[in-house]
Amino acid sequence: MAPALEAVEFDGSSSSLKRVCVMDAGGCLGSSLVYSLLQRGYFVHAAVQSRVEMESMERRIVDNKNVRVFHTDPMDYQSIVEALEGCFGLFYSFEPQFDQPSYDELMAEMEVRAAHNVLEACAQTDTIDKVIFTSSATAVFWRDPSDSTPSLGDFDERNWSNVNFCKKFKLWHGLSKTLTEKTAWALAMDRGVSMVSINAGLLLSPDLTVTHPYLKGAAEMYKDGVFVTVDLKFLVDSHICIYEDSSAYGRYLCFNHVINSNEDAVNLAQILLPTDISSLPPSMMVGENKMVPQRISNKKLNKLMANFEGGATLSATE
Repeated sequence: MAPALEAVEFDGSSSSLKRVCVMDAGGCLGSSLVYSLLQRGYFVHAAVQSRVEMESMERRIVDNKNVRVFHTDPMDYQSIVEALEGCFGLFYSFEPQFDQPSYDELMAEMEVRAAHNVLEACAQTDTIDKVIFTSSATAVFWRDPSDSTPSLGDFDERNWSNVNFCKKFKLWHGLSKTLTEKTAWALAMDRGVSMVSINAGLLLSPDLTVTHPYLKGAAEMYKDGVFVTVDLKFLVDSHICIYEDSSAYGRYLCFNHVINSNEDAVNLAQILLPTDISSLPPSMMVGENKMVPQRISNKKLNKLMANFEGGATLSATE
């Protein structure tokens, strides 16, 4: 069971007086962000999607006066406005909750609508100075091989996944994240909202399983040298660094490991399929430990984080 979120006394500095909202605070990334922000002296509005998550968060915060918990439905505009009230910044991520473990084209519509509601609410909240929008690397690297696009090694924040390609091969995660992020950027620019997006690799969270929709097309990612993962602490630190650094702008690819060798693939398979790794493509399992050339870069983020001093990160597992 995860420890309680301990109270931190404000030290009176301008940064410690900032109030921020973390949306989807019941998830692995969100709950860890809440903990780390509290450790850095922020007052946090923790917005969760369900009553169950709300009760869980309230049990963990105990008597912490520096955090408030909100039941926020991304499809309910008014509930978003209430969670944002008085906040200077928003950390936004959204993973739909399902009665059935599925992820299809309809999820794109849900996520686009949620992003639209959130960015519109930010535009109407006078205090919001900055939005950190969590997207995915799958919104960057899916493209039709026949496209006349940049040469090998040129995948970075400037690239966008091809929507038609994602639809054709049922890459619903890439489709959803691409359409959602584009919607958010369009609204942010139209409404004058200061936004930065983080295109994260596959989060190696404690609850990660082989059914995660990011993993659709894993063999192709591997062969193309774009199969990237990110540790929870690095992802949390990246969010906070980008929020606190006034020079941060645009999009940032966020990962700290590339799966580009047979050994890497087997190690990941042992995490996802601890009792059976036979479902991995043969090309990832046989022969010598061949390295696949890396074709994706996170230099922009690494440069920004060079001098960042992160803190503790709390796992969302209970």
